[in-house]
Amino acid sequence: MQNARSDKAQKKQHDLPVAQSLHDLLAAAWAVLAKDIRSELRTRYALNAMVLFAASTAMMVSIGTTFIGLRRTEEALQIQSSLLWVALLFAAITGLSRGFVQEEEARTMAALRLAAPPLAVFLGKFFFNLALLLLLGGVTSVLFVVLVRIEIGSPLAFAALLAAGGICLASATTILAAIIARASFKSAIFAVLAFPLLVPPLIIAIQATALALDNSGFVAVVPALRFLLSYAVATFVASLLLFRFVWEA
Repeated sequence: MQNARSDKAQKKQHDLPVAQSLHDLLAAAWAVLAKDIRSELRTRYALNAMVLFAASTAMMVSIGTTFIGLRRTEEALQIQSSLLWVALLFAAITGLSRGFVQEEEARTMAALRLAAPPLAVFLGKFFFNLALLLLLGGVTSVLFVVLVRIEIGSPLAFAALLAAGGICLASATTILAAIIARASFKSAIFAVLAFPLLVPPLIIAIQATALALDNSGFVAVVPALRFLLSYAVATFVASLLLFRFVWEA
């Protein structure tokens, strides 16, 4: 009986430091996220660049291909979905690399290394990019509905695909932004590295979004959602394992 109580007491003592370290990690990640949000609200560099690119793309598509939004054929829906995701992709590439590049340009990288552990830095940057992408997805979708006049047949499936696609983009590009932070041609290298990683989920997202526009129902896009979320988990875990070496290099 006394041995059992002793084992429970030792287990509680062991669990306490683990819970405390997890709490400290999440607090540090939140601090990094809050810092990036405040910095972005002051400069609005990434947000303005991404929204401007998405708005310009939607405007050009609405002027050059007005008939696309009026058709409900399978080919037209595929074109609408492709144009939407192309706009999201290029707008995301325009602004997502700023997370680490801004730290390097402002000479705050060393201070960030001292203030937070690598895992907390990655989590903070990841959630900041994810928030930007979710906001960008909502704005771009509204622009395409208003200007291109696309019709969303299944709003729930459409929103789920945007969220899953945003998680894929954020998980694949956060570590790439850290890799190219010290490079000379940052934007070009970021795009070259990002495209091979983003092509597979982009193809699946385009095909599934066409089904959501066609009101095929939520069940029809479940396989695509599983693939996108599995891809996001794989790239997220791989980024977590590699980020420490990239950050401390």
